[in-house]
Amino acid sequence: MFARVVTWEGADPAVLDATTAAIRERLESEGGPPEGVPATGMIMLTDRERGKTVMIALFANEADRREGDATLNSMSPPIEDGMGRRVSVEMLDVAAHMLP
Repeated sequence: MFARVVTWEGADPAVLDATTAAIRERLESEGGPPEGVPATGMIMLTDRERGKTVMIALFANEADRREGDATLNSMSPPIEDGMGRRVSVEMLDVAAHMLP
C-alpha cells in the first residue's frame, strides 16, 4: 500500500470548518474519492486553532498513486480562498495499516 500525505498551513478557522464539512459531504455523497483519484481510503486531519490540515490518501499500487497525485495536484486550493498554503507533499510507503 502507498500513501500521499499533503500538509496545508495558515488556514482561516471558519474556512477550514466549511471546507472540511464540504469535503466530508462530498466523500459521503459520492461514496468515495473524486474521479481520477483511485484511492482505497482518505483521511483528513485538522488542527483548527493552528489552521493546519493533513490529508492522507491511500493507494493499492504506485500507478494509482501517480494518477491520484496528478489529479489532486490540479485541485490544490488557491491561497486567496482562506485554506492556507500547501507546504508539503510526501509519497510514502504504508508499513502498517489498521482501520475499522
